[in-house]
Amino acid sequence: MNTTEQALKERIKELTCLYEVSSIIGNANAELLEDTLQAIVFSIKKAFQYPDYTEIEITTQTHIISTLNALDNTNIIQAEVRLFNEVKGEIKAYLFEKDNKNIAFLTEEQLLLDNIALKLGSFLERLEIQKNETSLKRQMERTDRLAILGEITAGIAHELNTPLANILGFAELLQDDLEDTKSLNDVDKIIKNAIFSREVVKKLMFFACEMPQEMNRVNLVPNIKNAINLLDATFRKEQVKYIVKIEEEDLSLRADPIQLTQIIFNLLINAIYFSPKEGLVTIEAETTENTIVLKITDEGQGLSQEDLEKVFQPFFTTKPIGEGSGLGLSVVHGIVSSHKGTITVENNKNKGATFTVTLPKH
Repeated sequence: MNTTEQALKERIKELTCLYEVSSIIGNANAELLEDTLQAIVFSIKKAFQYPDYTEIEITTQTHIISTLNALDNTNIIQAEVRLFNEVKGEIKAYLFEKDNKNIAFLTEEQLLLDNIALKLGSFLERLEIQKNETSLKRQMERTDRLAILGEITAGIAHELNTPLANILGFAELLQDDLEDTKSLNDVDKIIKNAIFSREVVKKLMFFACEMPQEMNRVNLVPNIKNAINLLDATFRKEQVKYIVKIEEEDLSLRADPIQLTQIIFNLLINAIYFSPKEGLVTIEAETTENTIVLKITDEGQGLSQEDLEKVFQPFFTTKPIGEGSGLGLSVVHGIVSSHKGTITVENNKNKGATFTVTLPKH
């Protein structure tokens, strides 16, 4: 075969490869990403001049796919895979010696890798955009549900407030008029349960952002330190460790000091509860241009997808019956919302979950 025929044959192989890769990417989706990358590496391998002596490897942020398990190279060419103008992976071609003769890559083979790297980068960008759109859609749906639930909860809380106040008031009047011990004990139970119910209603009003606030300039750092000091005995009792990662000494924002303390307390108590023995709770706080960000991370089992959707709803709890009212995180959500902030939760890669509170400085 003469040089022209050989060159033409190689160009046909490269064009066929580009067509195959385009087809593979066109029919791909996020769930089958590994299979997609596997198909691409084998398609590239076939396109090279010496396929029997060439091995291909694709590296992304989540996968390393190659045509061989071990790649001891003698000659390499590579192309960067970029997502949104940042290098997030690469495609490498390894060429081995052939019958003790020196062989080399063609210039066109480098161009082929460059072209495929561009296509792969565009494909991965598309997947990232889809992932972000799906996440944003879920977040918006969750926010809408919580907003509707907040309106319903506010209405229920207001309706319950008046009869509870009446029950408590008349029970106290009745208590003053009674002398019989048994009757006094019965009325005392009525009063205690009415007070408990009133506290539940108060927490529901926190969730619905209906509680009055006294906004002041507050430094978050002393609040975090005070909360940790007060919970130090609880940390030791539950055999849970903690670490504080705060570089700034002044993380000031405009907030209700009491409600800000409630946020920290509830999140820390939650983290301690779900942490295993000798587990670590990490408390981080930092400032951006317009916000203060607080993160509390535990090393528990994390949350299921269903729990992630419902975790801020009133009366929802993953704790056993009798160990949690299901109002702690809903109260936190209500306080954060009333401060025009956001709270999110996500599972960590290894174990546990992270609650992130973002509050505006002003």
